[in-house]
Amino acid sequence: MSVSDLVPGTRESGELLSAGPGVLHVADSRLRIRELNAAAGILVIVLDDDPTGSQSVQDVPVLTRWTPEDLRWAFGQPADGFFILTNTRGLNPSEARTTIRDVAEAIERVAGELATPYTLITRGDSTLRGHYPLETDELIDIARSAGRPYDALLIAPAYIAAGRVTQNDVHYVGQGDYFVPVGLTNYAQDATFGFASSNLRDYVQERTNASITSEDVVSLSLEDIRIGGAERVRDVILSCTTATPLIVNAVDEADLDVVVLGLLQAEEAGARVLSRTGPSFVAARLGLAGRIPLSHSEIFAAGARPGNGLVVVGSHVHLTTLQVARAAQEFPHLATVELDVPRLLDPSQAALEVARCGDALVAALRESDTLLVTSRQAVVGTTGHSSLVIAQTVSRALVALTARAVAEVDIRWVLAKGGITSSDIATDGLEIRRATVAGQLFPGIVSVWVHEGDSSPRLKGLPYVVFAGNVGDEATLAEAIRILQGPPTLS
Repeated sequence: MSVSDLVPGTRESGELLSAGPGVLHVADSRLRIRELNAAAGILVIVLDDDPTGSQSVQDVPVLTRWTPEDLRWAFGQPADGFFILTNTRGLNPSEARTTIRDVAEAIERVAGELATPYTLITRGDSTLRGHYPLETDELIDIARSAGRPYDALLIAPAYIAAGRVTQNDVHYVGQGDYFVPVGLTNYAQDATFGFASSNLRDYVQERTNASITSEDVVSLSLEDIRIGGAERVRDVILSCTTATPLIVNAVDEADLDVVVLGLLQAEEAGARVLSRTGPSFVAARLGLAGRIPLSHSEIFAAGARPGNGLVVVGSHVHLTTLQVARAAQEFPHLATVELDVPRLLDPSQAALEVARCGDALVAALRESDTLLVTSRQAVVGTTGHSSLVIAQTVSRALVALTARAVAEVDIRWVLAKGGITSSDIATDGLEIRRATVAGQLFPGIVSVWVHEGDSSPRLKGLPYVVFAGNVGDEATLAEAIRILQGPPTLS
């Protein structure tokens, strides 16, 4: 197949990745960023709209609640920042707005009490789905009302490890040997957060209903980043006023390092910058270099746990369905319990369906690792809101089933697939309030959290794998299960 046979705007990987000026590699850039962060004493707080934003970091705390006690714990950890799981992607607009305001106000109170300066990142989906501009508008309004307005809104959705890159302001999704403009992918057809634009300037105009036009948006081109370096980035940021949207082009991790170094210079000169980004920028902003994927022994560093493993799949993207089929094929002894979504959505059958699945799940987990999966035919509503309500209903059922399972049988590890699913399983199914990101199962994707056990001592040390619906290839889920199971024991 040639590129001419594909959708318009698709580019061959080699051509796209080699286009533009040569990559500017700054020696020891991540170390320099960590040193600058330490010198400034500013904590980086990431408001994550689902749990998958931690795929690029390690040894970083995660909160799923923002009580003063939890925030003080996070502020007191040795890391240069932490994540707060807001789960706003699983909320309706009114709920998301209230949540963002509550989180921002809670952070400000505790930071003031501890006299600790901080900066905020709203971590969104690298395929552009989510509550933009709602979340950033709320934070911009809060800052303006407090007399500390933002000068720039930095928009950097790149997720380099997963093949999500931005060039000439167009955001692309890697698919095999090609990069497809994001607006032409299935992600843009999302029932709740769909969009049409691949050019991020146009995306801003589309999502703001033209209250901000594409001409109002500024961008950092690859030429700015790779030729002008951090000083050019600094100057562009300093030219922004009143939360000007600023697009970051990035095809290589080194591009983001240069942007962060320039951002730090601009902030030192007095600029106030809010960031809306994908996972890659977070690692760069914290100065964290990638580490090798976790081994089985590292995942269970606190010691072996009794019981069997649980895989929970709520995501309905096509890639997830392929991954589930491959895992079932490679692990014939992996028990499968399927939640029938049409029955769940029928009020006359819902309770019976959850009870049936719960009985089957507990019985299966007593014997083997088990896959809890929703029926694979996607069910969507007639509007974005109704589709979100359906997703929330399904997620609540998966949470109830997980909670019953961990209450009745020992669980060795848990893997959750899908953004809303992994968030709700963490907060409600496993009652995680505090966790630490141990690392990833694969380079730059699929995080492993370790349950701190604060709310459920029996689950302290439980490995919890956060697996986005839209990452990896057909074999990645099966390989994740293989790593978690560990080498076969000799009988």
